[in-house]
Amino acid sequence: MRVYGVTGWKNAGKTGLMERLVAEITGRGFTVSTVKHAHHAFDVDQPGRDSHRHRLAGASEVLLASGQRVALMQELRGAAEPTLDALLARLSPVDLVLIEGYKRARHPKVEAFRAEPGNPLIATCDETIHAVASDTPLELDRPVFDLNDTGRIADFILQEVGL
Repeated sequence: MRVYGVTGWKNAGKTGLMERLVAEITGRGFTVSTVKHAHHAFDVDQPGRDSHRHRLAGASEVLLASGQRVALMQELRGAAEPTLDALLARLSPVDLVLIEGYKRARHPKVEAFRAEPGNPLIATCDETIHAVASDTPLELDRPVFDLNDTGRIADFILQEVGL
């Protein structure tokens, strides 16, 4: 499976870049899935719904299905967070999986960077970052793209993964 990441500090523009890349790459006829790492607790379920009640009753997994989508909720209940490789193995085959976050994972990435938050560049000490998408000019030993030039960033990623 071809994977490519978008990483960066909080408020660097990762999610916006991911959204634009998914639209751009699927618009070119490729299939794309995404993996997003959350550093906080989250819940896709709603209290009071049948599926929520199943989870509260102790179900390890709840599969919710309709004519529009399928959602599988798995409760870790104290177990370790699954590795990125384990999560990728659960996905159906697609042309490309875009991964948001997972800074320390070893897959190739583009770093989203905005000057305003004042965070340091990750790329200067991480060889898994193959390019930077920035809102300010930078002098680096790898490609630097305008953060809003989604087409060129998509071209770079697709060339990197062989699509």
